[in-house]
Amino acid sequence: MPSILLDAGPAIALFDRSDRHHKRALDFLKRNNKELHTTLPILGEILANLDFSVDAQIAVLKWIIDTVEVHESTEDLLRIAELMVKYRDMPADFGDASLVALAERKGISDVATIDKDFDVYSTKDKKRFRNVF
Repeated sequence: MPSILLDAGPAIALFDRSDRHHKRALDFLKRNNKELHTTLPILGEILANLDFSVDAQIAVLKWIIDTVEVHESTEDLLRIAELMVKYRDMPADFGDASLVALAERKGISDVATIDKDFDVYSTKDKKRFRNVF
């Protein structure tokens, strides 16, 4: 089944009604019919950004359990470090690098993100990302 990498931005917007991307996140999920994949570092980023509400954090966890496949990323740590070095001038953070490493391992090129960084990132085999958000 076709898959999409889920970055933190759309998920944060989904659970923060004051976020300017909230409606866009709702619309994206309504029309999405692909499997969503993310990493544990991204899940941590989502929860940290929703620290204003334990209820929002619990809602995210329940939604993630039902909707998104979460990858631990421990097997990708060396590649994540390489990507952080490669994109140090941006800088590529741990979460973004974990998604790029996951994309390489799973062959996923679609990403749901609000970040422009994914316009610059590419996989080891030079594939570019397509932002579907």
